[in-house]
Amino acid sequence: MDEIKEPVQLALPGGKLNPAATGYTRSPLHAFGHLPSGLRHGWRSKRWEYWGVVTPELVVGMTIAHLDYAATLQLYVLERATGKEIRCDPLALPAGSAALLPDTLPPLTAVGSMGGLHLRFHDDAGGTHLRAEAERVAVELFAPLGGDVLGVVVPWSDTRYQYTLKDVAREVSGTVTVDGQEYSVGGPESFAVLDRGRGRWPYSKRWNWAAGFGTVDGTRLGLQVGGLWTAGTPATENALIVDGVLHHYDGELEFSYDLADPLAPWQVRGDWIDATLTPFHRRLAATNAVLVAAKTWQAFGSWSGWAVAPDGTRHRLDGLQGWIEEARNRW
Repeated sequence: MDEIKEPVQLALPGGKLNPAATGYTRSPLHAFGHLPSGLRHGWRSKRWEYWGVVTPELVVGMTIAHLDYAATLQLYVLERATGKEIRCDPLALPAGSAALLPDTLPPLTAVGSMGGLHLRFHDDAGGTHLRAEAERVAVELFAPLGGDVLGVVVPWSDTRYQYTLKDVAREVSGTVTVDGQEYSVGGPESFAVLDRGRGRWPYSKRWNWAAGFGTVDGTRLGLQVGGLWTAGTPATENALIVDGVLHHYDGELEFSYDLADPLAPWQVRGDWIDATLTPFHRRLAATNAVLVAAKTWQAFGSWSGWAVAPDGTRHRLDGLQGWIEEARNRW
């Protein structure tokens, strides 16, 4: 894939994919001003902001999503010591103003409010403020800007395409309060991941996604890999970030795992990577609301193995923290 180095609109006026937008970036350079919406255009435009946070004590996931005809918010908290899970995932049909997601270049402010859950992700010059309020959970975190990110456009056709931005190497600090207990967040073992999506999807799609972060042998590493949904296109979302510098890789990877066993290892293999995630917990998230149906198996754990940078340097992944998932969506 070619690297894009200047700002570009994802879509042309009228909603077709802008050919100049196809490629990858190492900073957020895509804007989304021409994405069409509504019944006339088949309700195919999808927008979301997802933040995942891993600390030695907690796993937190927060999503604001606008699906054209619906909107959904998600808050997920796992207390690692006890295995206690808290989930809140209200759905609004039609979407209305429950989820507000900008179509401009950053800095962005995304807001969602429904069903007693309030989410707000607000960029400033130094990073992103992450706030969540629910009956049992309060989140007040800050993720400062780090190094390179991976932005990719996946072109299924000139009318079906997706922009994804994966920022997998963000430090994070602040507090998370769960059932009245306040957890302090910060330090080298706490990190945040941004998954930004804007595009026009087919009704049904599957994907694999994996992320990892940590410092190994004095080198700060961010791991980002994916598959299934990019097959048959010239795009991949595979990258290794080494001390803030992005290395993007072409070519599909092989994912192997056993969904019948929640604690079975997940493996990712390719020419440049041989990695295994050993789970400490697996989350199963499912939604079935007629038009919207989704099922995700998301395993959280520790990575081991290796990845090779383009200059031939082999980096150990042992001890990176993160997750890997399979998602199946009809939307």
